[in-house]
Amino acid sequence: LFALTVVATMNTFCYVSAQQGVAFIITEDIFNEFLKHRNDGACAAKGFYTYNSFILAANRFPSFGNVGNLETRKRELAAFFAQTSHETTGGWETAPDGPYAWGYCFKEEQDADPEEMYYGRGPIQLTGKNNYEAAGKALGYDLINNPNIVASNPTISFKTAVWFWMNPQPPKPSSHIVMIGKWSPSGSDTAAGRVPGYGVVTNIINGGVECGRGSDSNQEDRIGFYKKYCDILGASYGSNIDCNSQRSFGG
Repeated sequence: LFALTVVATMNTFCYVSAQQGVAFIITEDIFNEFLKHRNDGACAAKGFYTYNSFILAANRFPSFGNVGNLETRKRELAAFFAQTSHETTGGWETAPDGPYAWGYCFKEEQDADPEEMYYGRGPIQLTGKNNYEAAGKALGYDLINNPNIVASNPTISFKTAVWFWMNPQPPKPSSHIVMIGKWSPSGSDTAAGRVPGYGVVTNIINGGVECGRGSDSNQEDRIGFYKKYCDILGASYGSNIDCNSQRSFGG
């Protein structure tokens, strides 16, 4: 009976630990420090992105930010917030508190085609009918007929971002598997210069535009956010943080 009690207690502890892992690293204070100006009056998403919505969405994916040692987990979460901050940035070079204090300023793609239903929305700027359909099926929402819910419900908005982060889109691996150090490049990846590290996450998200052409201002912005967030969390950057010499997955 004692042994069963110990096992039951350990199982409960492991479950609770997994559910609380992201909140342990990304506290509300850290969330607010990362996204310092998200509720500025100049930001179209003012009041939309909340800490509680992020935690609710994160807990839908128990492996998100919960795999590996503490350094690995911090690095993955820094990478997630860096990429999504770039996608939603309202910053500029001389902005108050610097360009990397203005992530999550927008919840919808700027200058989107009004005739296009499936334009970028949410932290990851979910784009395209195929992504809306796949995310909707996985999460249990009708995003095909109601794509705007990604820009009107903050928890669903965060869920679509974490869903995109956690799932591969072959031949692309998931950003999650890359950041926890479990991605093994294929022969074609190696030939294309694609190597494990933050740089290949940029390649996954927007490699056709930003990778394989030397330094790129958008890519440098992603790196700037990443370095800032790693510094705040006390995590190292890891190797291969740019994709300057990587061909895109479609290239």
